[in-house]
Amino acid sequence: MDFGVKETGLRNVSSHCSISDNDDFDLSRLLDKPRLNIERKRSFDERSLSELSIVLGRAGLDGLDSTYSPGGRSGFDTPASSARNSFEPHPMVGEAWEALRRSLVYFRRQPVGTIAAYDHASEEVLNYDQVFVRDFVPSALAFLMNGEPEIVKNFLLKTLQLQGWEKRIDRFKLGEGAMPASFKVLHDPTRKTDTIVADFGESAIGRVAPVDSGFWWIILLRAYTKSTGDLSLAETPECQKGMKLILTLCLSEGFDTFPTLLCADGCSMIDRRMEEHFIAIKVVEFRIGLGLASGYDDSLGWIKLTYPQNQLLFCHVSSMSSENFSSMLGIYGYPIEIQALFFMALRCALQMLKHDSEGKECIERIVKRLHALSFHMRNYFWLDFQQLNDIYRYKTEEYSHTAVNKFNVIPDSIPEWVFDFMPTRGGYFIGNVSPARMDFRWFCLGNCVAILSSLATPEQSMAIMDLIEARWDELVGEMPLKIAYPAIESHEWQIVTGCDPKNTRWSYHNGGSWPVLLWLLTAACIKTGRPQIARRAIELAESRLLKDSWPEYYDGKLGRYVGKQARKYQTWSIAGYLVAKMMLEDPSHLGMISLEEDKQMKPLLKRSSSWNC
Repeated sequence: MDFGVKETGLRNVSSHCSISDNDDFDLSRLLDKPRLNIERKRSFDERSLSELSIVLGRAGLDGLDSTYSPGGRSGFDTPASSARNSFEPHPMVGEAWEALRRSLVYFRRQPVGTIAAYDHASEEVLNYDQVFVRDFVPSALAFLMNGEPEIVKNFLLKTLQLQGWEKRIDRFKLGEGAMPASFKVLHDPTRKTDTIVADFGESAIGRVAPVDSGFWWIILLRAYTKSTGDLSLAETPECQKGMKLILTLCLSEGFDTFPTLLCADGCSMIDRRMEEHFIAIKVVEFRIGLGLASGYDDSLGWIKLTYPQNQLLFCHVSSMSSENFSSMLGIYGYPIEIQALFFMALRCALQMLKHDSEGKECIERIVKRLHALSFHMRNYFWLDFQQLNDIYRYKTEEYSHTAVNKFNVIPDSIPEWVFDFMPTRGGYFIGNVSPARMDFRWFCLGNCVAILSSLATPEQSMAIMDLIEARWDELVGEMPLKIAYPAIESHEWQIVTGCDPKNTRWSYHNGGSWPVLLWLLTAACIKTGRPQIARRAIELAESRLLKDSWPEYYDGKLGRYVGKQARKYQTWSIAGYLVAKMMLEDPSHLGMISLEEDKQMKPLLKRSSSWNC
């Protein structure tokens, strides 16, 4: 049976890039190398979860998966799940596997990915009939955990081939290492040929290239290697070159004074405008010029501001409080999701790059960046009760190396909600940090990846779990899991999103609840020794997901309602549930997507200058 995407009634995405049946280049030839026989170590499922917590939380896994030993296998052995033969699975599991297999896309009769959604009821397909790099990751993990690695290998090779194409948007050429956001297989039944059409951002909303695609590709390549024990794929010259090209885009030197990666709106999972520069007041209407001077009336809510070139700016202030305006910051700049994925991709690449003449220089650059990035993120993005209190007491306009308020954050810009949201025990990496700007919102994906990559220290990882438990209603509610918290509302929503009808309050990326995040939460829970949190979230999902036909996302403050524009049979909602279930049933799978802490990146405890012997 052919599960390829039918073309009838679907809108094709235009691109100059395509692969046809007549292409001579066959990536399967890259795999002619003999498989390496690697001695399998003790299965991780022989260990208890409490042992896992001790190992990860205190000692790390030194010697089992050294960051500086590319290709080394960890003590986390990751065989195909045997859980299916040892207990009665939930009835949803079988339904989920059937739905996942219906989403398979074939190229030349070989599976190469899964479409974003298989929703027959939807009249407008848009790009949901394409294979997205980020969307395929949970599907890939599900197939790896089920002992079906071939589709993952095919996907990795096919997207690697797409990376080599020339990529242009209008008259501008993208970087050589850019990975596609998605691709689509076109079947010609008359000529009996298949053609691939790729999208590198030229057809995306806002025409933004996906920064996260390359990171997910590297992370998935390592997951494939860890699951199969097959190092030959990662060691091919093509894969080595692909990793270096991706990293070259990110490690290039410029004017940045921070080790974090500067990004545009819409470059990751949150693919729409969710950012605006900070302003101290909420502007509903403004007029520039001297013409309104005579009509100025403070009692009517108009205020006069000084503006460049000695112009006058008259702003009409809404009746809303100005306390929440700093949440207007968001994706543009240095978003936590990209920084965490960047960190994890660097560490994964470090394990797989060869220590040859070409790889040595790249490895040295990665090591230096990792040290700087981990220090920056752990110190400046981290927020807990004590840090919040410190920021609240910051002085401004400090100068010199002794400055405490290094980013010149204005304490009055701290949104009111964060004071009530922050528990005494707990903490998280905030959404964005740059000069005079902090986005205090919670972003789920970035914090979970921070735990899995060990960007978060063991103490910070436990604090994130404490926060989730303490703020369960806000972050989980009735359907896991909030992609961001809190939502942007009213006039703030108008300015920040441009009145985006899809990103209304508590919907889609503006505080919507996304079931796909379940697998990331589960992995983080297992790594921190808190599986009970994952079980509770999975039980919530099982009460609705199948009955609601696997929606893309849920709306509402508690995630109670199926999203107003959510597609049904969303593939990564299905795959995310399967991965979460299989990881709980066989924790050995965690090794595919988890990295232990590197002690060399731990901050050194220096003696205070005021300490006397």
